[in-house]
Amino acid sequence: MASSDKDLVPVLDKDGVRLTVDDAIATVTLTNPAKRNAQSPALWRALTEAGRQLPGSVRVVVLRAEGKSFSAGLDRQAFTPEGFDGEPSFIDLARGSDAELDATIAEYQEAFTWWRRSDIVSVAAVQGHAIGAGFQLALACDLRVVADDVQFAMRETSLGLVPDLTGTHPLVGLVGYARALEICVTGRFVTAEEAVNTGLANVAVPVGQLDDTVRDLVSAVLAAPRDAVVETKALLRGAQDRTYEDQRGAERQAQARRLRDLAGVGD
Repeated sequence: MASSDKDLVPVLDKDGVRLTVDDAIATVTLTNPAKRNAQSPALWRALTEAGRQLPGSVRVVVLRAEGKSFSAGLDRQAFTPEGFDGEPSFIDLARGSDAELDATIAEYQEAFTWWRRSDIVSVAAVQGHAIGAGFQLALACDLRVVADDVQFAMRETSLGLVPDLTGTHPLVGLVGYARALEICVTGRFVTAEEAVNTGLANVAVPVGQLDDTVRDLVSAVLAAPRDAVVETKALLRGAQDRTYEDQRGAERQAQARRLRDLAGVGD
């Protein structure tokens, strides 16, 4: 995937984001290694657009980044009075009404939400620094394969802010409240070993093996029938919000749908 996606005609290529599609596999690549793939509102809009442009044939979406860092987080230019060209600065946003500020943050969050869709499995391939918004973008995916040089950090609290790009829910779900709180309020680095040991990452490999490992994982996902994968993802994602008995019922309903489909019997 590190090289093959460049051989495909991009479906989208703008503002530091490239989307390519090869039948059932889509690859979203962060393409600004000179700035360590720092993020901006324009990049977030491009990520949102990438999600909307996925063809129905896509079953797996791989998120990767060019260069030594996955993403160094929010571009610090956002905190300057000038902000980004053509964009309101964060200072300007802070002066707006509560409704305007809420709507703007909600728009930013859209770049991080579509990775959880039941009809796809999203896999983040993470190397080097994944800080702040970069950490949250990796957390937006279903699965994380990391290089042994990865360094996750949630630095928002250290800057007087809070993580607001949908990362808090998956972080608590993966590592628990106490560890999530400690990671966020200290802003410390989480290494590859800790990431795997705490469930934050599925596997860690030498950086040179990252793409091959992701490719093998994607192949394994695609080996299972699509409808069964979709049902299983929905079943597991809903488990944390259901009681044990409710989950039993959800399993029965999902299995009934699968059996009827396999038998060619309508509902």
